[in-house]
Amino acid sequence: MRFPRPRRLLLAPVALLALAPGALASALGGPTELPSPPKGLNLLLVGIDSRAGVTAEEKERFRLGGADCDCADAIMLVHVSAGNDRVSVVSLPRDSLAELPGPHTDRRTGTVHDAHLAKINAARAEGGPALAIETVEAMTGLPVHRYLEVDFRRFMDSVDRVEDGVPVCTQKPLKDPATGLDLPVGTRNVGGGEGLQYVRSRKADGEMDFGRIRKQQKFLVNMLERVRSGGILGDPAKLRALASTLRGTAAAERGLSVSELLTLAGRLKAIDPPRTEFATVPVRGFNPPIDGVGSTVGWDEEGAAEVFARLRADRPLPPGDVIAPSKLTVADYAPARGSSLICP
Repeated sequence: MRFPRPRRLLLAPVALLALAPGALASALGGPTELPSPPKGLNLLLVGIDSRAGVTAEEKERFRLGGADCDCADAIMLVHVSAGNDRVSVVSLPRDSLAELPGPHTDRRTGTVHDAHLAKINAARAEGGPALAIETVEAMTGLPVHRYLEVDFRRFMDSVDRVEDGVPVCTQKPLKDPATGLDLPVGTRNVGGGEGLQYVRSRKADGEMDFGRIRKQQKFLVNMLERVRSGGILGDPAKLRALASTLRGTAAAERGLSVSELLTLAGRLKAIDPPRTEFATVPVRGFNPPIDGVGSTVGWDEEGAAEVFARLRADRPLPPGDVIAPSKLTVADYAPARGSSLICP
């Protein structure tokens, strides 16, 4: 079983900063120490299931109840070419079967674990950013140079800094009883809470986590377009507030700093959208349930090896017919097909 994968999009948080590096540097910046590896720079971007700072009213309104798992809901490996002329983004499904390296200490219990099987999203919950980085490095063969994570609070606050909200467009109703998402046909601007419902939704379209990855990508692109057109780039105060919210203040292993974000923005400012690749790691289907782990996604070993070999060699992602039945591009999401990436 294989799923269609690569598409070409803008990586919204990074591209957002790349739109006006001079303005951001003036507002927030200073000297930076972002590395320039000879085979390209690798960043691990993680969206975490954490409700820290979310109010009781918001939890009820946006169906955010339940205990934090502090695990990773979204995992993206970002490769910036050594020449700063190409960005390749590979999403790693959160239920991917992984072996967490050992020995390591479980930060929740203090127990020391040997290497063991788990879903990849458990690495962040069990061992924090350090174990998440080590797990991804072991699975991909790529060094992770910098790490950035966003929780529910930072996501909502970032979206709410976009005046009039972010457009979400669909040609069929989207309803998800788990998240409370209820979107009619058409285009509708959403704020941070409803945007979080949208990017967390797994049951609205029957595509589960693969559909959720698609929604996350589409939402980020539309947010970028609103930032471009909504006047934020011309307002130093709003720009400073949005940039600070995106970065946050949490410390993390190899954490990407604001000044490093500004350096990265300067490096990427000349990249055209067609030079940004966005894909999901090739998968072969679902593994049989494993005691203590549950149902997991199995990677297509040959296809995944080809993807990560390309990135290690600082080359573009392989053609779609190598790792998937078809390669998806922005053109594949024209409104006539009901799934435009950028809302009209």
